[in-house]
Amino acid sequence: MDHAALRPMVSRRASGPLSGTIAVPGDKSISHRALMFGALAVGETRITGLLTGEDVLRTAAAMRALGAEVTCDPDGVWRVAGRGVGGLTEPADVLDMGNSGTAARLLCGILASHPIFSIMTGDASMRRRPMRRVIDPLTLAGARFASRAGGLLPLAIEGAPDALPLDYRVPVPSAQVKSAVLLAGLNARGITRVEEPEATRDHTENMLRHFGATVHVEIAGGGRIITLHGQPELRAADVAVPGDPSSAAFPLVAALLVPGSSVTIPSVGLNPLRTGLLLTLEEMGAAVTIVNRRVEGGEPVGDLVVSGTALRGVDVPPGRAPTMIDEYPILAVAASGATGVTRMRGLKELRVKESDRLAATAALLSGNGIRVEIDGDDLIVHGTGGTVPGGGLVETHMDHRIAMAALVLGVNSEQPVRVDDASFIDTSFPGFVALMTGLGATIADV
Repeated sequence: MDHAALRPMVSRRASGPLSGTIAVPGDKSISHRALMFGALAVGETRITGLLTGEDVLRTAAAMRALGAEVTCDPDGVWRVAGRGVGGLTEPADVLDMGNSGTAARLLCGILASHPIFSIMTGDASMRRRPMRRVIDPLTLAGARFASRAGGLLPLAIEGAPDALPLDYRVPVPSAQVKSAVLLAGLNARGITRVEEPEATRDHTENMLRHFGATVHVEIAGGGRIITLHGQPELRAADVAVPGDPSSAAFPLVAALLVPGSSVTIPSVGLNPLRTGLLLTLEEMGAAVTIVNRRVEGGEPVGDLVVSGTALRGVDVPPGRAPTMIDEYPILAVAASGATGVTRMRGLKELRVKESDRLAATAALLSGNGIRVEIDGDDLIVHGTGGTVPGGGLVETHMDHRIAMAALVLGVNSEQPVRVDDASFIDTSFPGFVALMTGLGATIADV
């Protein structure tokens, strides 16, 4: 859906501490994968806690179009009756993945090893995002692609009738590219081997095991080598989707910035390859306690208890980027209220997100009176040690994380912070504004 109806919003400084217990939406990465693996398994998979934002609903629709039965019970439990590995059928129409790069790239992996023809597109933002990074390895597996110049959507995919297993080294740290190659390897005879120079989020590996595939992971320096045995019979397996740590980051940082706040966020995913933000905030002195740690569906989970804290600037190493790539805009907001300078290193990957997120994050801060610099692929934020000036209008570039980060900044600003459009926040965080106002934030339509 291209968002024609803009929704400008304004966020004002909180009148008092934020407080309450809130449930954040289900993890988006795990939600996409639960639907995809359910469709590739034999039997009925039940999914609880699924994120029902537009991005994930696009994946559900795509799985239906490929022959799986996907339904939602009145109590919010999703059911997927799968087709088995290699059993998906040719879609009758174009697959529209909306704004979801994860769904589009992972689905390319699945389609590459099915002998069917399909065409994939997305919204205006998605049609500017690079797909060459998955097209190149999947072509080696025997699939054929036709795209716009530069590997952009729309994309026509002719899956390989007899897909070849790949031995592939991922050139840049990317869980999406790794996952696309592994998903293609599911329907290829033999062993698929993926080497990643830096460890990236491993939800795909965890879920492959959960559904019965044979996967081995070997640590190699700072990276990993993943091997997958092709053509397993995946068995239906129920999935309890934990709360999304990338979504939890927004109310968490808001609570840290407002003195006296106390907020509890239960059942948040704590996959160690996703917790870079928590580690960084801990280094900044944040009062965040994790209680009730447990494992659900192969993923570590816990409850976060957050209190308002005076933060200090830190140096964030580039090797941490893959574990918090989606959290840099909201970390920059945390850094804006900290004492001293925060330098976030090695953010090259941010330039090819929903927007050029590095430039958009810098503009978000500088437009609200915060001193910020981009030095190569580093973002340097000079904290104010308390409230920030505010008063700016933030261009969101159809990027939900920029929009939410700006609205959180307003909670700690002397002057209101406005965003030009918040209409697409619901693609990843349905009910974000209602949740924040329930904690005591003042966010409203303009």
